[in-house]
Amino acid sequence: MQSRFPGLDRFDQAILRELSHNGRVSVSDLSRVIGLSKSPTQARLKRLETEGIIQGYRALIDPIRLGLDHVAFVEVKLTDTREVALAAFNAAVVQVSEIEEVHMLASHFDYLLKVRCRSMSDFRAVLGEKISSLPHVSSTSTYMSMQTVKDDGGLGPM
Repeated sequence: MQSRFPGLDRFDQAILRELSHNGRVSVSDLSRVIGLSKSPTQARLKRLETEGIIQGYRALIDPIRLGLDHVAFVEVKLTDTREVALAAFNAAVVQVSEIEEVHMLASHFDYLLKVRCRSMSDFRAVLGEKISSLPHVSSTSTYMSMQTVKDDGGLGPM
């Protein structure tokens, strides 16, 4: 059976799967979980980091416990989609702290933003004062999230 991820064998995939669930696992425990001794596990881990497959480690913070339970998805249409306009929008949108994710799409709109705030009034301010004033924004449409059913960090099944 061919690997879903070219260049990664079952041990590499097992390392990634375990780290996606427990980024603080020790190399000794990781080696036990994947079924290799410590030295080859450590070498594989280092290679995955060096190749940029593992980009870093961070704490997963529960935004709900911080009172950031208002999530909206915003479609953004631009007035101009030439490279210089896209670059200007991209540079500006990453500066808005309330925007968690930014995706350029091939659709009837240009970008989809995931925005997280404390309340509807906070969201209205972010939309009106920050998002609407980003370079080349012509219009927006908003969809309010009622509940997150699944958020696996983007890796999906391995």
